Amino acid sequence: MSILEAFKLALQSLWGNKLRSILTLIGVVMGVASVIMVLTLVQGAKRYISTKLSGYGADVFTVNRMSSVILSADQYFSYQKRKIIRIEDYDAVKDGCDDCSEVGASLFKNTNVVYNGHSSNNTGIRGYTASMMSLNNIDIALGRGFTPADEDHAFHSCIVGYDIVDNLIGGGDPLGKEIRVDGIPFTIIGVGDRQGKTFGQSQDNWVAVPITTYQQIYGYNDSVDIYARAGGGSLGMVRAEDEARVIMRSRRHNAPGAVDDFEIQTNDTFLDIANQLLGVFAWVVMGLGSIALVVGGVVIMNIMLVSVTERTREIGVRKALGAKQRDVLMQFLIESASLASVGGIFGILLGVLVGKLITVFVGFPTAVPIWAIFLGLFLACSVGIFFGVYPASKAARLDPVVALRAEM
Repeated sequence: MSILEAFKLALQSLWGNKLRSILTLIGVVMGVASVIMVLTLVQGAKRYISTKLSGYGADVFTVNRMSSVILSADQYFSYQKRKIIRIEDYDAVKDGCDDCSEVGASLFKNTNVVYNGHSSNNTGIRGYTASMMSLNNIDIALGRGFTPADEDHAFHSCIVGYDIVDNLIGGGDPLGKEIRVDGIPFTIIGVGDRQGKTFGQSQDNWVAVPITTYQQIYGYNDSVDIYARAGGGSLGMVRAEDEARVIMRSRRHNAPGAVDDFEIQTNDTFLDIANQLLGVFAWVVMGLGSIALVVGGVVIMNIMLVSVTERTREIGVRKALGAKQRDVLMQFLIESASLASVGGIFGILLGVLVGKLITVFVGFPTAVPIWAIFLGLFLACSVGIFFGVYPASKAARLDPVVALRAEM
């Protein structure tokens, strides 16, 4: 029997027992769908994070009191013991880092913004130096950015994201409008370009004010985040980081050989952490998906055993006409693999569909790698072959005389 003929017999068997086929393939469909969906989400998240981080520039690094990702309570408490980074530290890095072409400082908290009776909750209020818009790669869509004068004189001027314009101000020119941040009036001098959403959360719900104004309002006890852009390529990046590290260790009186009590982080740092977290997530969910594949494989093996029993006389006739054991073995292996492959195809379609629906309704980015589709088909076919070996070998070992005497 040719492979094509065996495949046709498998499809005829599926079509002839529709309900049994659907129930048989559920496990394979769900297992493959979960694998494809996870790979689609993970790949989309990796691409999105890589794109967003590359937007900051490979030549930008940050100096922070704490790491951006904290993986344990002990880590968190150890970070809390560190001294805060003050605006004077930013001034020292700005003045002392010769290999830094641009240095900025930032503070952040969430608050409420009010305009003409309309309010915006959980809006990010950012305290920025004049260079932070450039360091964060935020272009000014309307108006202007901060100048050193805004910072030196602690003016109550602000730059807003488009959520503030769309949801509070509405139509008309937003420049010159007065909004209230925690009840304090600010005049809009600029609007940042649209940043879109990250994992379903808007990145345009923010108000930036001069960092000196921010500290006058909220105090001087919040730790400052320092941003620096290095000049001179990858070698300049290393030199700039080393210069910033020396300056910070000197100011914070770190003993020689002691661990830094601050964090210097680059895009590669964030990418490595993100890839580690996404990798763990992928393996956990795919592990759960593999359980469904095993269950589906067991069901396929059971159905193939039933098929062997139902077709005992057929097997006897084939052997009587000269079919060898390997021919019967190959026929049933092809049938079980074909059965699982059909489930794999539907699983792939379901996984891609669910991933796209998540993108549409939640905003989580997705990307369908071609290799994931082939992986899904390979897994499904492998399950079919693995769990079809025993029924196929049982069919191949049947005695033709006994098989021909079997009752119809």
